[in-house]
Amino acid sequence: MNNDTNKLIPELRFPEFVNEGKWDEKTVGDIYDFKVTNSFSRENLNYDKGLVKNIHYGDIHTRFNTLFDILKEKVPYINLNVPIEKIREESFCVEGDMVFADASEDLNDIGKSIEIINLNGQAVLPGLHTLLARQKERRLITGFGGHLFKTYSIRKQIQREAQGAKVLGISVGRISNVNISFPKNPKEQQKITSCLSSLDEVIAAHSQKLEVLKEHKKGLMQNLFPQEGETVPKYRFPEFLGDADWVEKSIQKLIDENKIISHLDGNHGALYPKAEEFSKEGIPYISANDFISGIIDFSKCKYLPLSKANKFKKGVAKDGDILFAHNATVGPVAKLNTDFPFVILSTTATYFRCDNKNLINDFLRFALTSPSFVRQYTRVMSQSTRNQIPITAQREFILQIPKPKEQQKIAECLSSLDNSITVQVEKVEQLKLYKRGLMQGLFPKVIEE
Repeated sequence: MNNDTNKLIPELRFPEFVNEGKWDEKTVGDIYDFKVTNSFSRENLNYDKGLVKNIHYGDIHTRFNTLFDILKEKVPYINLNVPIEKIREESFCVEGDMVFADASEDLNDIGKSIEIINLNGQAVLPGLHTLLARQKERRLITGFGGHLFKTYSIRKQIQREAQGAKVLGISVGRISNVNISFPKNPKEQQKITSCLSSLDEVIAAHSQKLEVLKEHKKGLMQNLFPQEGETVPKYRFPEFLGDADWVEKSIQKLIDENKIISHLDGNHGALYPKAEEFSKEGIPYISANDFISGIIDFSKCKYLPLSKANKFKKGVAKDGDILFAHNATVGPVAKLNTDFPFVILSTTATYFRCDNKNLINDFLRFALTSPSFVRQYTRVMSQSTRNQIPITAQREFILQIPKPKEQQKIAECLSSLDNSITVQVEKVEQLKLYKRGLMQGLFPKVIEE
C-alpha cells in the first residue's frame, strides 16, 4: 500500500469499517459553497428581544460549542430597528452549515468553526467576520463536519492559509483550498460523530461541575470575609460566634508592628527574558500565568538555561511565601511551594512572608483575594492608565484579620475547596487530552504533523 493510500486510512477504525478502504479526499471548495454574511457589530445586537438571532465571530472564538444547538447556546438577537429585508434567504443558516470565524488576533483561533445541528425553527444569520459554508450536495452527515474541522490536520492548513500581521484573516478563496478527507460510508461518519459527541458531553458535564465548584468558592469568599467597612463576616463558624470583631490594619502597619509581615519586593533591575532565551529545560521562570488554584504550577512554567538564568537575580522569595501578581496580570495569588532554584521578577509579583504566629500564611493567601481587598486594588487600577499596583499603594491596603484559630479554620475550609477544584481541573484536562489523542487516531493525517 503506497503512502497516498496510507494517509487516507485512519490509525483507529471501528471494527465494522476496517475493510471499507481509504477515505475520500477533497478540498473544502469541492464540498462547500459560501454564502454572503452580514457585518452587524455588537451595538446592533441584544439578548432580550428580536425576531432573528445573529452569530458573532467573537462567540465562535469563546462561547459556542463545536456542534451548535440553538437550545443550548446564548445567542443575541438583531435589534428590531436594524433593517434586514434585503438579506437573501440563502444567507440564513440551515442545519448542516459550517460557520467559520474569518478574523482573529490569535493564530490558534483563526478559522475556528461551528456546525449548525439544531435551529429549532429559529431564524439565525451568520454575522460580522464569519464565513457561511453550505454543502453543494450531501456528502457529510450533520455533526461530522463540526468534528472534522477541529482536527489537527485541517486546523494546521487553515492557519497556514491565514494572512495578516496583528490581525489575521482567512478568505473564502484560501479556505476553499484546504484539503479534507472523510469516509464514503455515512454510517462510519455517524459512528465517529456519535463517539466524539458523547465524549464532548462528558467533558461538558465535568466542566460544569468545575464551574459549580468555582461559584461555590466565590460565594464562600463573599461570606467568610467581612465586606469593606465591616468588621465581621456574614458567616462565622459556630465556635467563633462569640469572638471579638476582626482587626483592620494596613499592610504597612503589619510590617511595622511585631514584624507580622515582611513585605518583600524581590528582583530589581532585571529585564524580561526574550522569547529566544527560553529553553525546554533549565531553571523555571515563573509568571502570573503559572499561579493556578493558589499555588505555582511548575508544569506550566517556561524555562531558562542556567547560563541565561544567572543574569536574573534569584531574589529573596522562598518556600511558603505568598506571591501577589501586581503587574500586567493583576490579582492572582499563590503560595510558593518549592525549594528548587527559580526566577521570578519583582515586576511580576510582590512577596509576603508571615514572621510570627499571629498571621497564618495560608489565611493571608485567601485574604489577598477577598472581595474587600480586590476592591481596594481595583480602585487603584482605575485611577491609572497602567495595569499595575505599585508597592507604595499596596502598603496602604487594609487587611481584616481574626484570631489565629479562626484564620486556620477559614484557611482549611478554602484550601480543601481549592484541592477539589484542582482535582476537577485535572479531570477536565485529562479528558481533553484523551479526546485530542482519539481524534488523531480516528481521522487520517491529510498533512504531515
